[in-house]
Amino acid sequence: MAKAKTAYVCVDCGSDHNKWQGQCQDCGAWNTLSEVRLGAPSRVAASGNRSGYAGANGGGVLALSEVVLEELPRIASGFDEFDRVLGGGLVPGSAILLGGHPGAGKSTLLLQILCRLAERNDCLYVTGEESLQQIAMRASRLGLKADALKLYAETSVEQLLVQLDKLKPKVLVLDSIQVMHSDHISSAPGSVSQVRECAAALTRFAKQTGTVLLMVGHVTKDGSLAGPKVLEHIIDCSIMLEGSSDSRYRTLRGHKNRFGAVNELGVFAMTEQGLKEVKNPSAIFLNRGEEIAAGSVVMVVWEGTRPLLVEIQALVDESGFGNPRRVAVGLEQNRLAMLLAVLHRHGGLQLGDQDVFVNVVGGVKVLETGADLALLFALVSSFRNQPLPEDLVVFGEVGLSGEIRPVPSGQERIQEARKHGFKRAIVPAGNAPRSSAADAGMSVIAVHNLAEALEAL
Repeated sequence: MAKAKTAYVCVDCGSDHNKWQGQCQDCGAWNTLSEVRLGAPSRVAASGNRSGYAGANGGGVLALSEVVLEELPRIASGFDEFDRVLGGGLVPGSAILLGGHPGAGKSTLLLQILCRLAERNDCLYVTGEESLQQIAMRASRLGLKADALKLYAETSVEQLLVQLDKLKPKVLVLDSIQVMHSDHISSAPGSVSQVRECAAALTRFAKQTGTVLLMVGHVTKDGSLAGPKVLEHIIDCSIMLEGSSDSRYRTLRGHKNRFGAVNELGVFAMTEQGLKEVKNPSAIFLNRGEEIAAGSVVMVVWEGTRPLLVEIQALVDESGFGNPRRVAVGLEQNRLAMLLAVLHRHGGLQLGDQDVFVNVVGGVKVLETGADLALLFALVSSFRNQPLPEDLVVFGEVGLSGEIRPVPSGQERIQEARKHGFKRAIVPAGNAPRSSAADAGMSVIAVHNLAEALEAL
């Protein structure tokens, strides 16, 4: 009997190795090689039918100037927040990967979207984790119109492709890619080779037929998408549905998008009727108490293509240990340590013997540097125990030499704050309004460095 062939595949980058080793030679990651059995080539690979993976070839080799430019057609999903994250809607022939923690609402969101799309398009919901009765019970509980939606329970990618050739749906949902398997690969479902081959076969079908493919992906314990890293390179769009178990709000954020802006944010609220859109997210994150305590300030962050007002809170307290704590929730902890050093050097405030706790209200993760100045103001307010004005909004990047650098879309941030009733703003000098009409009804203070900002405060 012939000995089974094996290979060692990196779960981060998907590269193959002949033998096991501690470090991947391609990506440099440690302890990421997993053993897989090599079976016979898949049906698609054996037939050699791998042409058209990226769509029609246009009749041969073309010059760049000869390519016909036409606007991509979009299919509205019925959820404006979902379409915003995708860049304007579903693009035919695109492969979208939706990830999130268990219980975040991935299946609920996709079922709601497909029930709306099925009223005017041919849609197919393929389930491999739940039974058809469970999906029907969820649709009944949410009060969805399920007359036109087609369901199919299958985990074999070969059987699924046969049904897809017959039905030819316009929108396809696969829940989830980790449970799919190919009969020509001997490894278990969810392994590197199974996920890679199944995703490639389904993405190829979507490109060749113009079908919108929505795949659900699991996440690991550290929050990253499970499976090989090559899975994220195959697809066109990667979005994550995030939300804590103690909050009814969910945020949908784009991490990769070939048809729109990256880091676009959509906000939903989990209700008894499923996920509902939040049209004005700033109103949620600005649900402040009647009395404004020290250490609280409102900042304007830029998420994708729109501004968002969020509240940042800081607590500075005398440390009872030799090593003071530095805790940041929703912000980068290394940047907090850097800003504390800038505050000491250029602001004259020594917080080396103080415990510092920072939190962004509402569970929002702030990734941009425009929150630096607001964070320093919250620290100073808590350290001095002096509340900041309720109608004050702050944004700006702080450099290591104490300078206040401008941030993108400064005028739009000021306009968003004015719409929500804020009367005062402290902004970088580079973001100061060019005309008096731009800041009508607001008192905008432009600062050049940290010393000017603390003086204005």
